[in-house]
Formats: sequence, structure tokens, C-alpha cells
Amino acid sequence: MVIQVKADDAWLETQFVWDGRLGIPLPRFVVPWDEMDAEKRAAVVERWEAVRGRIPDAIMAREADIRRMLDDMFEEEDFGRCCSLNGEIAEAASVIHDLQIWYRTQQDLEEEDIKRHG
Repeated sequence: MVIQVKADDAWLETQFVWDGRLGIPLPRFVVPWDEMDAEKRAAVVERWEAVRGRIPDAIMAREADIRRMLDDMFEEEDFGRCCSLNGEIAEAASVIHDLQIWYRTQQDLEEEDIKRHG
């Protein structure tokens, strides 16, 4: 069954906020999920799926950054710069971890819906 999304675009945009650290908009519901009507839920899910679809590319880009920083660290002779690179690598790894958590968010919603309606 195909559900056409008709929720107000302006309302939908207020349900997401840009996260500069992760480089994606994240859900921040003004109205609790359980209080949204089916049309608004469908619109939120559709928007989230579009965002979620970009997460693997964001993860791959961060992984490439880590590989580059590791190469730089291997060649670096300045201990202070090595420490700085190590911190940057740790932060990039933390971002990857958070992106992976957000990527699995839809699965969690689907499992919750199955439990409620199954």
C-alpha cells in the first residue's frame, strides 16, 4: 500500500534540526510521536528515510578521513601533532558510531510498531 504524504512541508521541517557534528538533520519532534496522526507520521518517516539513506555515504567519508589521518600520523615526527591527529581520529570514530546508531533508528521504530500491532 502506498501512502501519499500531504503533511505541511513547513511543519515537517520543524520536526528536524541540523546537527553540524554529524552532518545530517535529526528528528526533534515538537509533538510526541504517539500524538501525531497517521499522515504526519508517514511524512516524518518519509523524510527520515531520505536522511537515513545518506548516512552510509557519510560514514564512508569519515572512514576515509580516518585512513588519511592515520597515514599522516604514521609519517608525523612531531609528538604534539600526533596527539592532535589522535584526537581528531577519536572524534571521527565517535561520529561514525553516532551515525550508525541513527542509521538503526528506523529498524527500532519498525520493531516497536510490530510489537504494538502484532
